Formats: sequence, structure tokens, C-alpha cells
Amino acid sequence: MNQAKVFLLMTGLMVFMILVGGAIGGEQMAIIFFGIALVMNVGMYWFSDRVVLKMYKAKTVSREDAPELYEMVDRLRQRAGLPMPTVAIAPQEQPNAFATGRNHKNSVVCVTAGLLRLMNREELEGVIAHELAHIEHRHMLVSTIAAAMAGAIVMIARWGIFFGDRDRNLVVMLLLMILAPLAAMIVKGAISRTNEFQADATGAKIAGSPDGLANALRRLEGYAERIPMDVNQAGASLAIVNPLRGKDALGAMGRLFSTHPPTEDRIAALQELKGTY
Repeated sequence: MNQAKVFLLMTGLMVFMILVGGAIGGEQMAIIFFGIALVMNVGMYWFSDRVVLKMYKAKTVSREDAPELYEMVDRLRQRAGLPMPTVAIAPQEQPNAFATGRNHKNSVVCVTAGLLRLMNREELEGVIAHELAHIEHRHMLVSTIAAAMAGAIVMIARWGIFFGDRDRNLVVMLLLMILAPLAAMIVKGAISRTNEFQADATGAKIAGSPDGLANALRRLEGYAERIPMDVNQAGASLAIVNPLRGKDALGAMGRLFSTHPPTEDRIAALQELKGTY
């Protein structure tokens, strides 16, 4: 199923780029955009994890750089029976986390500086276990490619609006202005909201208790409301809670891209697991 979604996403990008190229500059530009789409598809498959890390301004770390975090990830991934993922830290003060990568052997667990600073050990373990669960269930490839593709569409929209010939082709400009909602539709269509419930349940099992993750989700939701995060809207879909939760226009865009079920529903589902591990 995930492979089919990846194929559809890549095919959709190809068709979209050809149509945009044709609308902007006719057959010659359509051919150029077809070539760009080929390069983007190859790049998204092999390097989409790097694109996502760049969205969050994250840097990979070694055991020597962050020994406590690295050892926690190592211990929990062994409990889950997974290869050791790359560990990364994003500099944002908002506590959050995500997993990315194309398979078990090429996966990344990324946490923000705020998560390390504001969560206690049990909560941090719950969050990391949740991200490892996404890796275990192979949610990352579709999610990462969808985020990278949506980010590219938003970038094209901004490029087209800035450089387009508004006097000559107003229709194209209007089409470009609706690309952000289109990108949001792609992300929501590719990423199942049930993935979060599945990762929560498996993460609780990996951590040995649902309490840490449930408490973390409750606190993360509150922090996301108060502490802004500077990240591409498309990358928000990968985080454990929607990082763009403000009341301003950015928050509205964050809700547009949100693929997360209500946090209170996730916490309730975790509470039902108490005593099962």
C-alpha cells in the first residue's frame, strides 16, 4: 500500500509539473518541467530525509555530541528490534519530534532542543518510542516524500507568483495562488491519521508504559500553542504534534496542513492501554 502511494505521489508530481510548465511557457517549458520533475522524483526518494531535516534546520549528532539522547535512542531501538537510526537535533525551542527516512536502515529520529530541555526522562522516552514506532511500521517513506513534494509545490507557487508575468497570464497566477491548499491536500491524502494512533500504541509498548507518551502529548500540545516554530508548512505533518498551532495566519496554515487526530483522542486511547504492558 505504501509503495502504491509513493508511485502515485511521484506520478502526480510529474503530471503537475508538466501542466504548470505548459501553462507558463507552452510545449517547450512543459518539456523542461518534465525534466525537473524527473530530477525531483529521484531526489525525493533518495534525499527526502535531508530535505525534511533542512526544513527543521536540524543537524545530525553522534554519541559523543549527545550521549544521553543517543544512548536512549539506542536502548529503545534495541527493544523495538530496529537498526540504529541517525539521531538529529533541531534548534527550535518548541518541544517536538519526528521520524524520517526511506526504510529501517536509512531512518532518522529528530528531536528539538526544546524537547530535550522541557520533557522529563519518562516523557522523552515516550516521544522517542513513538518515533521509533513510525519507523517500525514504515510510515516514514510516504510521509517524507509527501512532505518534500508539498514543500516543492509551495516553493513553486512562491516562485511563480514572484516571477510570473501577471499582465500576460493572470490565470496562471491565480492557479499558483491555490497551490498551497493543493499541497495540503496531497499531504493529507498521503498520510493516514490512523498512523498516529498506531505509532502511539506501539510506542507505548516499546517504552513499556503509555504514561510517558500520554503526559508528553498533553504538554506538547500546550507548548505548541505558546511557542512558535519556524518550519515549512509541509514539514509540519511529520511532527508528533502539529507545530504550527498559533492563532495567527501561520497557525491557520498549520491547521491546513495538519494530519494529526485530536491530541485528546490520542491521550484517551493511550489511557485505555494502562496495565497492558
